[in-house]
Amino acid sequence: MRVFKLLFMLSLSFISFVNGQNEAVLGDRETDNREKLRFGAKVGVNGSNIYDNSGDPFTADTKYGGLLGIFTAVPIGKYFGLQPEVLISQKGFKGAGRLLGYSYDFTRTTTFLDFPIQIALKPSEFITILGGPQYSYLIKQVDKFGSSAYSYEQEQVFRQDNTRKNILGAVIGLDINLRHVTLSGRLAWDIIKNNRNGSQSTPRYKNKIYQVSIGFNF
Repeated sequence: MRVFKLLFMLSLSFISFVNGQNEAVLGDRETDNREKLRFGAKVGVNGSNIYDNSGDPFTADTKYGGLLGIFTAVPIGKYFGLQPEVLISQKGFKGAGRLLGYSYDFTRTTTFLDFPIQIALKPSEFITILGGPQYSYLIKQVDKFGSSAYSYEQEQVFRQDNTRKNILGAVIGLDINLRHVTLSGRLAWDIIKNNRNGSQSTPRYKNKIYQVSIGFNF
């Protein structure tokens, strides 16, 4: 019974929120911020994996991490603009393969400083379509290996990789604008691999990321 009451109260709150947004749109034409310079902060979740991998036979699964950042919406007229962002973004994957003749599994967590420079197409005050290049700088990389008799030796081989810290990629996405709140979805991918001249045993790959976030702007 308490569960139904809770669901009922949440439903009423959601309906009240939507009604409030509609009243604001209908009663206040200043809600159209497409020609205004805006600043904001966002927080969200990444679902990351890899593609275009090479090296010894290797499999990878999606890993989830957080993101935190700031953004600026710079208008170029009513329907176009620029939206640069600065994000601290966790990426990585869960992988398994063979190295030194033995199986291994590990989880790689990478922390990047991402700089997407996005062109903004604004067909309405509520929708922004974005796309552009993204520069990423690797801040930290942590590999956690599963326990095995040879995991230490395998980990040392991974540590010898010439990991690339500067990576160029691309990003596309969509923002839904609700007054001071922005709901965002992004798809981002690297266009160069993660290391320069790694061995044939450890995986070389490009990151791909699915991202959702909520932003607060003013």
